[in-house]
Amino acid sequence: MSTSSHENPLEHRYQGEHPLKTLAYLFETERVRLAIAMVLHFIKHSPVWILPLLTADVIDIVVQHRPLADLWFDAFVLVLLFAQNVPLQYLYIRQLSLAVRAVETRLRSGICHRLQHLSINYYTRTSAGVLQTKVLRDVESIEQLIRQGVDGGLAATSNMVGALVITAIRAPAFLLFFLITVPVSALLVRALRGALAERNRLFREELERMSSRVVEMTHLIPITRAHGLEQDELARVNQTLSRVQHTGLELDSINALFGALAWVTYNIFNVICLVVAAWASYTGFAPISIGDVVMLTGYFNTLTGSVIWLANLTPLVTKGFESIHSIGEVLESPDLEHNEGKLTLEKVQGEICFEAVNFGYPNSESSAIHEFSLQVLPGETIALVGPSGAGKSTILNLVIGFIRPTSGRILLDGQDMETLDLRTYRRFLSLVPQESILFEGTIRENITYGLKEVADETIETALRDANALEFVEQLPFGLDTTIGERGSRLSGGQKQRLSIARALIRNPRVLILDEATSALDTESEALIQEALERLMKGRTTFVVAHRLSTIRNAGRIVVLEQGHMAEIGTHAELLARRGVYARLQERQL
Repeated sequence: MSTSSHENPLEHRYQGEHPLKTLAYLFETERVRLAIAMVLHFIKHSPVWILPLLTADVIDIVVQHRPLADLWFDAFVLVLLFAQNVPLQYLYIRQLSLAVRAVETRLRSGICHRLQHLSINYYTRTSAGVLQTKVLRDVESIEQLIRQGVDGGLAATSNMVGALVITAIRAPAFLLFFLITVPVSALLVRALRGALAERNRLFREELERMSSRVVEMTHLIPITRAHGLEQDELARVNQTLSRVQHTGLELDSINALFGALAWVTYNIFNVICLVVAAWASYTGFAPISIGDVVMLTGYFNTLTGSVIWLANLTPLVTKGFESIHSIGEVLESPDLEHNEGKLTLEKVQGEICFEAVNFGYPNSESSAIHEFSLQVLPGETIALVGPSGAGKSTILNLVIGFIRPTSGRILLDGQDMETLDLRTYRRFLSLVPQESILFEGTIRENITYGLKEVADETIETALRDANALEFVEQLPFGLDTTIGERGSRLSGGQKQRLSIARALIRNPRVLILDEATSALDTESEALIQEALERLMKGRTTFVVAHRLSTIRNAGRIVVLEQGHMAEIGTHAELLARRGVYARLQERQL
């Protein structure tokens, strides 16, 4: 993505700015294409507003017995006008799409770029579904706003301008009639259709409730069957179905009534236009020919339809403007991890020192970590244990740098982590989470994610050390076997061993093991525990484990209670104290 000020969505202020100004900024680099598209649209759309004029001329040729050459000329012009629509429509769509797709891509790229730099705190407050909506639906709404706004808006505008200009030339007396009756008829028809829109909304809501009730019914089937409540559940569903039936009948009745009223209203105004034009021609009130009577009636239809279309554009514009604000919230979020200009790391020894660290999450009255001090030597294994909410995950996130201390500091090899470019630090760090994070791709791609040109021998060594080589060799295509979305074609133990291989191949200095064996069966746990011991050797390791049996050999075990360090020592030392750790051990046994 270009970094020029006019092409980078990250270098603009969206909040507090009118959405139209934002659109103008977004399309600033595409102004030439948009201008070309508009000119092409005006030309290719011209048959719509020229046709009534030529039709009027043909009628006058017949009525006035003018030379047939005039008829052939009008026919030639009509054929030419229609024929040009094919190439110009293609060129118009091509230019418009080039502009819209370029902005669409820049916006999505800008959002994804911002998402890569937002802090982890941002993701704890914002759901993945919301962010996906911003990348997909909100950008799509802006695209639809431009496409339909340009296409339909230009069509309606050119129709109105063409009709009014030609009327001003051929029958200027009728301009006042159009200016009074067209808005009135358009507003009446739109008001009648508005009543239909409200009824349609109510019916849609009932359908959504019915859909929700049916989904709920399917989820409850085991409970319903187990308790013999089939008739009760059917009664609940039937109530919802009855409401849908009643609302649907009301909607059909209103549709019939208001649809007929809108049609009658529209055509009554057409009749009024026809009669007034015919009267003006018959009485000589205005110099209007018979062909002009037909032309004016056609233009009345065109003008009314254009006004109605522009009025109906409001919901689309509103939705597009809301999407602009929604995207701006991400692009301007201040919750960023700032690394630029900080010290870059070329090597890491793995010494980590916590100095009176406190951390509190936003909107929380109590601290997640309170006065936590600990010095971890290079290559040492630290196990973190404690009940849920004790602060184990918070400490892991502090080590990774996902969050920063509220007070106190964390030193990495003697350097305050606040002064470091954490991106360079994380090149020396690997994480093995509780749930393996794999993506749609091959085993090779997942293990070497982010690395370039890794030899097969290196990959196989990592797989062997992770106790994964045997099952990989049995797969149909070995390293090039596709594992499915999130590794769906593999078992839990197999996925976890691939995660360990991915960590091994990076040869990290700092290792994070977050409940890496908690969700596995006994056989898989034994294989993975053996692989983890190889992985941990010589590396500074932080382990969070629910099963205390898996951390017996840790260098030191830190016992946490409500963010405080309650105890610290080896497995044997903590058991001998008969304190918190010993009670946890007894409870598990």
